[in-house]
Amino acid sequence: MARKLCLFVLVFLSLTTGCRVGEKWHTSTLLFFDTVCQINIFSSDSDFKTAQGEVFRVFTEIEKHFSPGKKDYSSPIVVELFHRALEVYRDSDGCFDITVAPLSKIWGFVGNQRRLPPPQEIKSALKHIGIEKISEENGTLILLPEMELDWGGIAKGFGIDLASKSLIKMGISKGFINAGGDLYCWGNNPDNRAWNIGIKAPRKEGHFGIISISNFGAATTGDYQRYFMRDGVRYHHVFDPRTGYPSRGKRSVTVIGPETVLCDALSTALFVSQQPEKILEKYPNYGAIIIDSDGNISLLGKSYPFSMVE
Repeated sequence: MARKLCLFVLVFLSLTTGCRVGEKWHTSTLLFFDTVCQINIFSSDSDFKTAQGEVFRVFTEIEKHFSPGKKDYSSPIVVELFHRALEVYRDSDGCFDITVAPLSKIWGFVGNQRRLPPPQEIKSALKHIGIEKISEENGTLILLPEMELDWGGIAKGFGIDLASKSLIKMGISKGFINAGGDLYCWGNNPDNRAWNIGIKAPRKEGHFGIISISNFGAATTGDYQRYFMRDGVRYHHVFDPRTGYPSRGKRSVTVIGPETVLCDALSTALFVSQQPEKILEKYPNYGAIIIDSDGNISLLGKSYPFSMVE
């Protein structure tokens, strides 16, 4: 599930900024989804322990149901996320599809035996792709034989939303949760300003830009973490579910908006689509920063404060 280690929260902790009695900034890390997850919240010591435990509980639940190879098709949380995935699938004309697991297997991204499969093998795998082939009966998802779900493009964002909503409900007024690049931040940062989020430069070190947001989520999909080269061609893990091959034309897509779960799924959908602006028309509260295969940067959808890093 570790697919998007792409965003970095730029914070300089000022532990006394805006403090009420007994409250200060706390930070900790957890290991979930095969990646490091950061928690940074403003609270009392006791509330922080409670909050940390709540994030641990939520992320444990997400891993329980949505880790690779899990075949839990009847839990309410699974059915709920399926419907969110189905929404983006329909709005993106199939560019986002959680049934791509067979493609990940034949391309060797499962088990880390990466390979270029022959066309006939890809054609055969495509027979088992397509979320529209899944039916629902009495609260249970019914998959055809040899179909399998890959929740990697949506489950982390879903978990972050659940965890952050829970902390906000507890009364924690400002903080962020960052799970390997999918994140949500709320309230002001330790300098009493919006949170500065650095967007990783694809295929090289450092960051190419910064977005300043609060009470929003963000997620990035890129071609630069899980890939292999063959005869000068880059083959990565973000597949076009309609062709069975890695999608072409972009290096990275970052999506910003109210829900991290949609940022997560939309970043994949826009990466695959040849007309990403058409998808964003259906999500007016979401914006995207796209780097194409030539390194050109474009901003689509809703505008969020963005600046380039020199």
